[in-house]
Amino acid sequence: MTEKTLTRMDLSEAVFREVGLSRNDSAQLVETVLQHVSDALVTGEQVKISSFGTFSVRQKTARVGRNPKTGQEVPINPRRVLTFRPSHLMKDRVAAGNKR
Repeated sequence: MTEKTLTRMDLSEAVFREVGLSRNDSAQLVETVLQHVSDALVTGEQVKISSFGTFSVRQKTARVGRNPKTGQEVPINPRRVLTFRPSHLMKDRVAAGNKR
């Protein structure tokens, strides 16, 4: 597998090629979509993208952790974490890609 990262620029370039918007409009469209997704997650909403997956924010409670090096107990504060659950179609596509 190659170590390539998909960036905002790659997404806006794909929109430019596929949809035919100008490069500036494509970049603005990508930024707007990502901003809407971010805003929804910040307010605690789920973001479902059909055939891709679901992003959601989960509340984790406080707990006691342990430093693996020293064995010392350390309190871990409650926090909100972002989770992603891929759709079955996405899971199948990724699994099929591994078989090459």
